[in-house]
Amino acid sequence: MRPVEIACDESGSEGENLLGGETDVFAHAGVRMSWPAAAACVREIRARIGSPAEEYKANHLLRAKHRRVLEWLLAPDGPLAGRGHVHLTDKTFFAVRAAVTLLAEDGTDAMARALHRAGPAAFGAARWEYFLTAFTSVLRLKPRRGVTTSPEEFFALVGELARVPGEAGELVGLFLDGADRVAAYRERLASDPGLVPVLDPLVPAVIHTVRHWSTAGTPVAVVHDEQLALTPERVLQLKATLGHRLAGVRFVDSRTDARVQIADFLAGVARRIASDELNGRGDPGLSTLLRSFVDEDSVWDGPGR
Repeated sequence: MRPVEIACDESGSEGENLLGGETDVFAHAGVRMSWPAAAACVREIRARIGSPAEEYKANHLLRAKHRRVLEWLLAPDGPLAGRGHVHLTDKTFFAVRAAVTLLAEDGTDAMARALHRAGPAAFGAARWEYFLTAFTSVLRLKPRRGVTTSPEEFFALVGELARVPGEAGELVGLFLDGADRVAAYRERLASDPGLVPVLDPLVPAVIHTVRHWSTAGTPVAVVHDEQLALTPERVLQLKATLGHRLAGVRFVDSRTDARVQIADFLAGVARRIASDELNGRGDPGLSTLLRSFVDEDSVWDGPGR
């Protein structure tokens, strides 16, 4: 069966830096459009916006004066209807889910959601953020910024929070036996350059993108904007995970491929709309338009769940 090409780009990528970075949402978009259709869509966006900028980005569409252009792009009868897909990641919830999955012996999504919702109130917002930042630190062999925590210090903190009465304390208490799993993970990370870090949302998002577009059994050939995190070793991991669904991965400069430019638009506006919604300043109209593009298995525990 001949593969279908899906053009992809992301917005909000900061690698394993999930907390305290520039963005709180990661969005990965995949677009199924022909070259002529994508080029025509880019021309129409330029004509409607009328900016002299040589390269258009999502922030052009997100300006209040261009609201109608954005609504046209995301509309049920617009150029992306049935052609676009977005996988969203709430970075904080992603960190909580990673902690539950790695540290609790039988961690589940339900446990992660419960802890994500109860943690800030039970421990205090600042202490809760420090705990999650310490967790992300201990899973990185060379933390680049923020809190630097040893495994011993982290599990001492786990012990403190586990003594807090209530559901959140009980859930964190399940992490007390996770030291061996953390040590084993750090050993694998040091010895295997192809290992996909559990804190990087990019590879899981690509997996969901491919699965979405291959539901009918058609293999997917990914055309992705240049992305250093998708190393040759990690592309091999993607192929091992997805099997026949993934026909290949090819990298391009988004400025040379109109399809990837459209994916860049979609990822950028999706990240901003989702971030605004997550932080209580959402736009109901735009959130409704975006919803039809969002993967139902997005890593999301905010509004709309």
